Amino acid sequence: MKTIQKFALASVAAVVLLGAAGCENMSHREKSMAVGAGAGAVGGAVLTGGSALGTVGGAAVGGVIGNEVGKNKK
Repeated sequence: MKTIQKFALASVAAVVLLGAAGCENMSHREKSMAVGAGAGAVGGAVLTGGSALGTVGGAAVGGVIGNEVGKNKK
Protein backbone atom coordinates (compact mmCIF):
# COMPACT_ATOMS: atom_id res chain seq x y z
CA MET A 1 0.00 0.00 0.00
CA LYS A 2 1.27 3.44 -0.85
CA THR A 3 2.03 5.93 1.91
CA ILE A 4 -0.83 8.24 0.90
CA GLN A 5 -3.32 5.37 0.94
CA LYS A 6 -2.15 4.29 4.39
CA PHE A 7 -2.48 7.85 5.63
CA ALA A 8 -5.99 8.17 4.17
CA LEU A 9 -7.14 4.91 5.73
CA ALA A 10 -5.63 5.83 9.10
CA SER A 11 -7.28 9.26 8.91
CA VAL A 12 -10.70 7.76 8.22
CA ALA A 13 -10.29 5.32 11.09
CA ALA A 14 -9.22 8.13 13.46
CA VAL A 15 -12.20 10.28 12.50
CA VAL A 16 -14.58 7.38 13.04
CA LEU A 17 -13.11 6.60 16.45
CA LEU A 18 -13.11 10.23 17.57
CA GLY A 19 -16.61 10.71 16.24
CA ALA A 20 -17.84 7.74 18.25
CA ALA A 21 -17.11 9.69 21.44
CA GLY A 22 -19.85 12.14 20.44
CA CYS A 23 -22.52 9.43 20.18
CA GLU A 24 -23.64 9.66 23.79
CA ASN A 25 -26.82 11.68 23.10
CA MET A 26 -27.67 10.04 19.78
CA SER A 27 -30.72 7.88 19.16
CA HIS A 28 -30.30 4.22 18.23
CA ARG A 29 -31.07 5.06 14.60
CA GLU A 30 -28.43 7.80 14.50
CA LYS A 31 -25.85 5.49 16.05
CA SER A 32 -26.65 2.79 13.49
CA MET A 33 -26.25 5.29 10.68
CA ALA A 34 -22.89 6.52 12.03
CA VAL A 35 -21.57 2.99 12.45
CA GLY A 36 -22.78 2.07 8.96
CA ALA A 37 -21.12 5.13 7.45
CA GLY A 38 -17.83 4.36 9.23
CA ALA A 39 -17.86 0.72 8.19
CA GLY A 40 -18.84 1.68 4.65
CA ALA A 41 -16.02 4.21 4.42
CA VAL A 42 -13.44 1.66 5.53
CA GLY A 43 -14.91 -0.99 3.21
CA GLY A 44 -15.00 1.42 0.28
CA ALA A 45 -11.41 2.47 0.90
CA VAL A 46 -10.23 -1.13 1.08
CA LEU A 47 -12.14 -2.26 -2.01
CA THR A 48 -10.95 0.65 -4.15
CA GLY A 49 -7.38 0.75 -2.92
CA GLY A 50 -7.77 3.96 -0.94
CA SER A 51 -9.65 5.93 -3.57
CA ALA A 52 -11.40 9.02 -2.17
CA LEU A 53 -14.44 8.35 -4.34
CA GLY A 54 -14.64 4.77 -3.08
CA THR A 55 -14.33 5.92 0.53
CA VAL A 56 -17.05 8.56 0.19
CA GLY A 57 -19.29 6.20 -1.78
CA GLY A 58 -18.85 3.47 0.81
CA ALA A 59 -19.68 5.91 3.60
CA ALA A 60 -22.84 7.01 1.81
CA VAL A 61 -24.04 3.47 1.14
CA GLY A 62 -23.13 2.34 4.67
CA GLY A 63 -24.96 5.32 6.18
CA VAL A 64 -28.13 4.53 4.25
CA ILE A 65 -27.97 0.86 5.25
CA GLY A 66 -27.31 1.75 8.89
CA ASN A 67 -30.21 4.18 8.85
CA GLU A 68 -32.57 1.52 7.55
CA VAL A 69 -31.33 -1.10 10.03
CA GLY A 70 -31.76 1.26 12.96
CA LYS A 71 -35.17 2.52 11.83
CA ASN A 72 -37.32 0.01 13.69
CA LYS A 73 -35.31 -0.28 16.90
CA LYS A 74 -35.89 2.06 19.82
